[in-house]
Amino acid sequence: MKNLTEHLGQYARYHRDKRNLLTHYIGIPLIVVAIYSFISIPLLTLASVVITPALLLYLATSLFYFRLDLRFGLAMLLFNSLCLAIAYYISAQPFNSWLISAISLFAIGWILQFIGHYYEGKKPAFVDDAVGLIVGPLFIVAELGFELGLRKALQQDIENIAGKMH
Repeated sequence: MKNLTEHLGQYARYHRDKRNLLTHYIGIPLIVVAIYSFISIPLLTLASVVITPALLLYLATSLFYFRLDLRFGLAMLLFNSLCLAIAYYISAQPFNSWLISAISLFAIGWILQFIGHYYEGKKPAFVDDAVGLIVGPLFIVAELGFELGLRKALQQDIENIAGKMH
């Protein structure tokens, strides 16, 4: 299994243009909320906990992030928890509202992604490696942390792999 630096470095190779990063800051959370919304159908209830595919995805991705790094695991737990809470709110709406909201968020998120990659001049990372779909949210959280002055050594390691942001 790749480590944190390898995952982020690989993903960063496709994301060095600041305009692309800005579109990802908005687009990726929209896509995550939409996906959670689409799969928020209850499967069963165990001890008053409603089990949905969204909850299972939340748990699986949280485990993935924690295995890579404790601090980013905690940050991603917050990110994913917010996305899941919004998705559950959307999925509790009447069917037409839920469907229009989820489709709209998904479409807007992907449009933003492709606008960003137009500026980047490169295809999205997931085209070459499907793991990029899970690393994308981690990447935007990491980049936000770097902008706040956190994890400078990790940022330097990623820049050594992918080059500086421009």
